[in-house]
Amino acid sequence: MRKLICGALFVLLFACSEPTIEAPNSSMEQSLSSFTVMLNGNKVGYLKVNQQGKDTQVDYDYKSNGRGPAYQESLTLDSQGIPTHWKISGNTTFGNLITEQMDITAGQATWLDATGNGQASLDKSALYVPQNSSPYSAFVLATALLQTENLTMPALPAGQLSLKKLEELNIESANVTLSLSSYALAGVDLDPEYFILDAQQQLFAYITPRFIIIRQGFENNEAELRALSAKYSTERFEAIQAKYTHRYDGAVRIRNVRIFEPQKLSLSEPVSVVVKDGRIDHIALISEATQDYETDIDGAGGTLVPGLYDMHSHTGDDDSLMNVLAGITSVRDMGNSLGVLNELKEKIDTGILAGPRITRYGMIEGKSPSNNNNGILVENQEQALAAVNTYAENHFSGIKIYNSMQGQWVPAIAQRAKELGMRVSGHVPAFSNADQMILAGYDELTHINQIMLGWVLEPDEDTRTLLRLTALDRLPALDLESAPVQHTLKLMVDNHVAHDPTLAIHEYLLLSRNGETRAGVKDYIEHMPPAVQRSAKVSMAKITSPEQDQAYRMAYQKIVTTLKMMKERGILIVPGTDLGGAFNLHRELELYQELGYSPAELLKLGSYDMANYLGYTDRGSIEAGNLADFFLVPGNPVEDFKAIKTISLVSRGGIFYYPSEVYPEFGITPFTDKPKVQEADPR
Repeated sequence: MRKLICGALFVLLFACSEPTIEAPNSSMEQSLSSFTVMLNGNKVGYLKVNQQGKDTQVDYDYKSNGRGPAYQESLTLDSQGIPTHWKISGNTTFGNLITEQMDITAGQATWLDATGNGQASLDKSALYVPQNSSPYSAFVLATALLQTENLTMPALPAGQLSLKKLEELNIESANVTLSLSSYALAGVDLDPEYFILDAQQQLFAYITPRFIIIRQGFENNEAELRALSAKYSTERFEAIQAKYTHRYDGAVRIRNVRIFEPQKLSLSEPVSVVVKDGRIDHIALISEATQDYETDIDGAGGTLVPGLYDMHSHTGDDDSLMNVLAGITSVRDMGNSLGVLNELKEKIDTGILAGPRITRYGMIEGKSPSNNNNGILVENQEQALAAVNTYAENHFSGIKIYNSMQGQWVPAIAQRAKELGMRVSGHVPAFSNADQMILAGYDELTHINQIMLGWVLEPDEDTRTLLRLTALDRLPALDLESAPVQHTLKLMVDNHVAHDPTLAIHEYLLLSRNGETRAGVKDYIEHMPPAVQRSAKVSMAKITSPEQDQAYRMAYQKIVTTLKMMKERGILIVPGTDLGGAFNLHRELELYQELGYSPAELLKLGSYDMANYLGYTDRGSIEAGNLADFFLVPGNPVEDFKAIKTISLVSRGGIFYYPSEVYPEFGITPFTDKPKVQEADPR
């Protein structure tokens, strides 16, 4: 669940009393602690901690969606609570083996992680941030920070950690009232980590809006504590929104820009674009003068591009702003907690939080030992049909079927959804194949592996496990001219079935290797904080041999060839990431050049085509009357698609953001300068 990437000090504005910070418990007695790992209210794993004096053993394991991390950790702390020895073994969510160790001896720190060996000479105390560890590491780091005067300390291998006490609170469980304190730890990730300590300064819970690790016996309190995390995150982003959002009085004129016109696949002559009341008021000749009541933004001859769509999002407040800054003004959410998503959408729609417009597809998943814990879980067809009704009542645009569903239920589910005006998309349920789902009523298939596995798996092989990823090493032997492949492609064409391949995540899965900066991040990684750069050198999958390494590389090429065949047959390719969007959507679209798309076709696909696909007629192009959703780049992305990666301005409904102002809050070095802005005369 933790991303383990490093960010800058964050902005936190909380309306609470100034709490007292206590020293951590320094007892040398043995202590055993057990925690429950929960995801969207479902128990999915455990965290066990055995402390004896300065030595700690941690056992962490959780599984959801047929996969999950498992770590065993051993730590030794010095008198300041600083780890002087930290050994971690186990596997990541997708099976990459972990062997990590850090030691500090006589002022010299050494460590070994997936990127290789590192060392540093220490002239003052510093805290090692593991590359892969359980969330318990947040408590370990906080224990040391609590003993410092200013609650900050340098991080190893690089960066700075800081701790802030947020508030004191009480919870009740089984007629027992506990006094607790909540904290935010910054510097481990782009966003802070939130956790709760008891009166003895021992860990009570690690909290996010969806995921929680909570002391055993208090599971009934998990929802209120997850809500607390959502509150803290909202307040943080509200503060950033208030500081960096530009809501100009009157009209705004973006002067001297060339508009990308998707219908023509070309750029306009230099013009000015006038925005008023959240929409594009008119396109003006460049010679037309700026009016006194208008804010004037100098486009400096750059390119104005319609806002992009990430069509495979699992939206959270932690990625909403980052998407907007990357020119992604709309997303399609493909599976989420109903309550969490509805609340987030309302906050974005009412302007409390910065974020993209959200089109919602509701996930329906069958209960099984390997089920996903997003969306609505069902045990029979009747419950599945009720789930469709629930999503329709909440005005969702479509549904998404998941892996643990029973394939024989899908025809009735698809029929009900279509009767209620919703599209049907999804994975291929276990022990089914893409052909069956097309005939059952799918409008769209998600993830290229979900289609291609049907051509290489045996009927009794279970795709609810990591097999749906690891079996891709069979693809090199697949004959793409074979009858099964050609039959599936013909069914897709005949039934007008679109495909959301999430190619970038397959590139990540199949081509990332320990110690090598993965290809998908190379264009921006040097702008990111040190720990983000470190995390970009870790393999997603477990690579066991040179033969498997080569098989994965060949599998990726077979995927690209398959998608090229789809494009040539006129199958609509739907660009989505399943990676949080932002810079990853830029990569998703960029990779489609390998399928035969030109840069202009990709700009159209990622904006105009997706607006039309989702049924919107007032967005996707920069025309009078349309929503003012667009972004400005200094270069010409029609000639070089990479130009979309240097964004100087974003308008989301006439609210303006300048990425160069916001990125430093997250420790990101800006990619280009803010354009010159002359605000309207307030008189």
